[in-house]
Amino acid sequence: MTTHMSNRTAARTIVQKASMVVGAVFLLVGILGFVPGITGNFDQLHFAGHESEAVLLGLFQVSVLHNIVHLLFGAAGIALARTAAGARSFLLYGGIIYLVLFVYGLVIPQDSVGNFVPLNGFDNVLHLLLGVGMVALALILTKGHKARA
Repeated sequence: MTTHMSNRTAARTIVQKASMVVGAVFLLVGILGFVPGITGNFDQLHFAGHESEAVLLGLFQVSVLHNIVHLLFGAAGIALARTAAGARSFLLYGGIIYLVLFVYGLVIPQDSVGNFVPLNGFDNVLHLLLGVGMVALALILTKGHKARA
């Protein structure tokens, strides 16, 4: 059984490994969003909305909802990494979601009800980088390869 598991691990494609890493980072960020000290103004962490003044690493405005989204994204990245097609889909469509979030963050006023996640300028830049990076990983790491289920 150990040989079978190690063969399975060794058989992972690069896109599956990338999905695992991206998923693990999202999980870590989601957890850190609930850690006082790493998340500043922790006593002002609200469930959702722009009123949440909690800031992860002193930069990124977070809320309980924002942290849960990171945790769910992380779990999805790890779960979908079971197959190359799933990993590619996570990176590609997850990246597209982050690009949409980037645009959303640009068009909604930060002090409005529409900023329910919440998002600030640092979040917007990060969402752009994540979106471009995830889409690029999906396309580059599977270029010339037919995704296997």
